[in-house]
Parts: sequence; structure tokens; C-alpha cells
Amino acid sequence: MDLLLRDVRPLGAAALDLLVRAGRIAALGPRLAAVPGVPQEQGGGALLLPGLVEAHTHLDKTNWGLPWYRNEVGPRLEDRIANERRWRAETGHDAGAQSLRLARAFLAQGTTRLRTHVDIDTDAGLRHLHAVLATRETLRELMEIQVVAFPQSGLLARPGTAELLDEALKLGADVLGGLDPQAIDGDAVASLDLLFGLAARHGKPLDIHLHESGEEGARTLDAILDRTETLGMQGRVAISHCFCLGDVAPARRAALLERMARLRMSVITTGSASRPVPPLQECVAAGVLVAAGNDGIRDTWTPYGRPDMLERAMLVGLRNNLRRDDEIALAFDAVTHAGARVCGCADYGLEVGCRADLVLVQAQNVAEAVVARPARKLVVAGGRIVARGGAQQAAHPASTNYTYP
Repeated sequence: MDLLLRDVRPLGAAALDLLVRAGRIAALGPRLAAVPGVPQEQGGGALLLPGLVEAHTHLDKTNWGLPWYRNEVGPRLEDRIANERRWRAETGHDAGAQSLRLARAFLAQGTTRLRTHVDIDTDAGLRHLHAVLATRETLRELMEIQVVAFPQSGLLARPGTAELLDEALKLGADVLGGLDPQAIDGDAVASLDLLFGLAARHGKPLDIHLHESGEEGARTLDAILDRTETLGMQGRVAISHCFCLGDVAPARRAALLERMARLRMSVITTGSASRPVPPLQECVAAGVLVAAGNDGIRDTWTPYGRPDMLERAMLVGLRNNLRRDDEIALAFDAVTHAGARVCGCADYGLEVGCRADLVLVQAQNVAEAVVARPARKLVVAGGRIVARGGAQQAAHPASTNYTYP
């Protein structure tokens, strides 16, 4: 957990050295004195980035590293949900092994903070939760994994789900998830009352998938904003996807963004190519924090995705038509500092005292790193070297001692 990095350029600034002691950044400066017993690494003038942040994925669902899944699912959201439940039952999908495999792949590409939604429903029960909690325990010294208890099949639509969510929060889920209170549950008022009530009872933040589009989505977003304000949940609610911000009239969007900024409600986007997306620059200009994530990676929903947050920043930038270096920096911020703030990550960054989560790439500046997505020359997590050239190193725990049903 001690390390001296020589000749690195933090976010493209002048070259300096960085000293890590006990897993934290202890000093930065030119030509730092060697410390007896502390190993040294030569950066060779490489660009130094903070550990990357994945703010929205689904570790439990992935087929990463498995044989190709032939996707023949129907076009509706409900089709994908039902198909996934059927596939899970038929294959006996191992959410523990797969979540660990994908989390390690993220780590090798420089992601050290990650928020994952975990399916909780009356078919799977809490099996996926136990499996991902085991992965969190295995990687606890290297990666901060936040677990979202997520009702993928709906909350009101499947009686018994609320009780399972309640138990999931007792067992250690960090965040309570929600899904389309009107489009899936059919009753936004009842769904949100139950969701906010559970969050308040456990003192947990909320992260709500909102696929609802246009004015329907805007009305649901208004209802979420109302409850956030009334119940004093300012700064504790994130909206994932939030497609409605991309397809309502500009005046309506401006009014929603003003309320979101005032109530410190954040947005988590994937930069989807198939749906309208929250306009990144407008959100930032309004004071709304925007983080980014991959959503599912190689699962029954989609064949796409890679555990590479520089690639996701590139896709967000492309979807938002970001071309100038300062514009591309907004997409990079969504997978670094803004992502960390949205997820409430502590001790994040490249300052003295921060946890030593560091990524070295061969690039001139942040914009080139996002556009070129170069190989990760070195990845350090909590002061430990965990990857070189994208290949995992021996600092990875091989298995978990956490026992789950």
C-alpha cells in the first residue's frame, strides 16, 4: 500500500512525483525524495487520472466471458424483463461468479468505484443480492462497490417485492432502486409512496430508473421532485436514464432542471444511442450533477458494452455532440469527479489525503484519453498495483470467504 510514482502528469498538468503511504496520497511534487522501503514506479510522463467511476451497471446479470447469448427478445421493456426471468430460471445463472468476473474486468480497466443494481423480485428472491454482497466483500480492499436493491420486475406489479426490498436493505444494500412508477407499476402515486417510505425507514438514498418518455416521464419526475422536497430528501435522489429530459419542450426541460438543481437531484446517463437522452451541457449549466454508466453489459438485454469507463465517456460525448476539448472534459467528469459526487464516494481525487486510486495512460490530455481510450498502463487501487497494460496483477483476491445462501 506504499508506492512512489515518478514523472506523471495529473490530468495533463506539469510532470511531478506522487507518494502513496498506507493506501492514500501522501505527497505530490517535483523530484520527491525516495523513501526507504517504498517501491518506485516510473511513469514516463504518462497522463495520471483518478480511479474511474461506474455509476450504473448490473453486475449480477452479465454473461461477460461466457459463450455468446443469442438474443431474440421482443422490443418492449416488458418483453426484456420477462425474457430475463425465464432465462435466469432455465440456466441457473451464477450471479456470484459472473459479478466477480465483471467487477475484476472493470478494475483492470481502472474503475475503482462502482454502483451496481441487483435484481430483487419474487422469482429470484434475494439470491442475486447475496451473490453480489459476496463480490463486494471479496474486492472490498480494492474497489468500492455500492449495491442498489432494484425491483426489476416492478414494485406493485408483483406482491411481496416490497418485503424483499425491505430485507435487502437490512442485509446491507446501500441504495434503494425503483423502476418506472407509472409505466411498469401503473400507479405512480402508490409506487412512489411505497418507495420513499422504504427509503426513509432505512435512511437510504434512492436511485430510480425512469424510462418513461415525454410528458408522462415529466409528470413522474415532477412527482419524484415533490416527494423529495416534502420529505427532506434533498441530495439523496438520483434518476437513472431520465429519457424524458431529452424529449420535452425546452421550457419544460428548463423548469424541471431548475427544480432538480435546487433539490440537488442528480442524473445518471448511459448516453443511449436509441433513446433521447438528458442533454449533458444543459444539465451541467443548470447545476445538475450528471454521472455516467454502462447499464447492462453482455446480458439478455443487450449484446453491447465493455467494462471501460473511458469508452463510456466517449459514447456520452458522441451522443451529446461534444467536440471541443472543454466539452469532452464534461463527459470525462461524468465518469470521475461528478460520478463520485453522485454516488457519494468519499476521499476521491488526486489530492493529498485521497484514497490512492490511480490510472496511468499514454495520452497528451484528458480529451485524448477519452477519444483514444488507450491501454491502461498502470492501475493502482487503494495503493496496490492491480493491473498493468490492462492485465490483472496478483493483488487481486482470488476468492471470497463470505458465505451466502
